[in-house]
Amino acid sequence: MKSKIVTLALLALFCFSCEMEVDDHQETSKEVTRFDREDSSILKGVKVPAGADMYFASGIVAYPKDASKPAGDRERFGDTYEQSVSALKRIEEYLGEEGLSLKDVVAMKVYVAPDPLNDNKPDFDGWFKAYAEFFNNEGNPNKVARSTIGVYTLVNPDMLVEVEVRAVYP
Repeated sequence: MKSKIVTLALLALFCFSCEMEVDDHQETSKEVTRFDREDSSILKGVKVPAGADMYFASGIVAYPKDASKPAGDRERFGDTYEQSVSALKRIEEYLGEEGLSLKDVVAMKVYVAPDPLNDNKPDFDGWFKAYAEFFNNEGNPNKVARSTIGVYTLVNPDMLVEVEVRAVYP
């Protein structure tokens, strides 16, 4: 019985040392891998390393452009482009509170609601214009994995854009 225990202990020790040796040889990147599409302003995808700390932002909307305007007044929040810029600036603030920046964003979901002044269709061009001012440019060459979705409406009917982001801590 004693020899069986010794044999099992030696076998366990041998297996543990083999596992350690294999782990020592595996190179795991601690860097985010971005799978680019050169002809696009967004990525094909992103690989986040195991164990990376991530920040998930809830859907963020614009600050009021003119809070003195009543609900339903177009000038309260602005058009799709203005709301998109405001929402992205707000996201930039929230990320900054966590020691992050827009360069740390890896993924984004964008919900664009119909605009009454755009034939009741989502103004995707307004969103794309705003995105280009914050991503995939000289100031921030970062591209993100992104979905842009046209929705029937957002919770607040004055809102035309809502943005979710995921960022990786450096």
